[in-house]
Amino acid sequence: MRYNLKYSPYGEKAILIEWPAFIDEYILENILKFKFELENYYIKQKVDIINTYNSLLIIYDVTIDKLNDEVFIFKKLYLENSEAEKVKSKIWEIPVCYDDEFSTDLDAFLIKKKLSKTELIELHSNAIYTIYFLGFLPGFLYLGGLDSMLYLDRKITPNLNVKKGAVGIGGKQTGIYPKDSPGGWHIIGNSPVDFFNSNNNPPSVFKVGDKVKFSPISPSQYTAIKVKSDYKLNYFKSND
Repeated sequence: MRYNLKYSPYGEKAILIEWPAFIDEYILENILKFKFELENYYIKQKVDIINTYNSLLIIYDVTIDKLNDEVFIFKKLYLENSEAEKVKSKIWEIPVCYDDEFSTDLDAFLIKKKLSKTELIELHSNAIYTIYFLGFLPGFLYLGGLDSMLYLDRKITPNLNVKKGAVGIGGKQTGIYPKDSPGGWHIIGNSPVDFFNSNNNPPSVFKVGDKVKFSPISPSQYTAIKVKSDYKLNYFKSND
């Protein structure tokens, strides 16, 4: 499938390419394939390419002199290589403790959604999520695939101290905070796993297109994993 893409200057050194504004796995496949094509095209030129749910941002290290020429190249590459292919990915099993100690917003969330704690855990942990992109903090996982019964707009007043490992819900997404940070998502649990380490190469084991499955754990299991320095996430390949 080919989409009608929008090409726009983004300052003097970047071009923004936009797909339809939906959280959709086929759009993600299309974006990642086009990103791969652009990375190959610019392999000898210093260019950063960043993706979100529905866009690519191409950042050059010099001012763009001929915007139309660059856009022409993009359009040509896209038309030649727009059929989406399955992205090579892994399904990661991430342990989460939904105990009250870690679920600072759980009671309020359950009241608003008229759910029991058991229902929430089942709905949240039974889904298989897709990693659409990483940000706003280094290593923060933006996950699509949340059950619609758990949709809830972000808080009007953000929490100034969301703890590392916090698992939250914001709008139609769920995500994990890789470090202590302010945040406006509803915190329903916490994972004892380190998701980002700048000293590692790469600093995160996750990549866009990977899948995530949450596994509920008890407080004692949480503590055991937390103190285990060599703990490794479980995964299996979803496709080759």
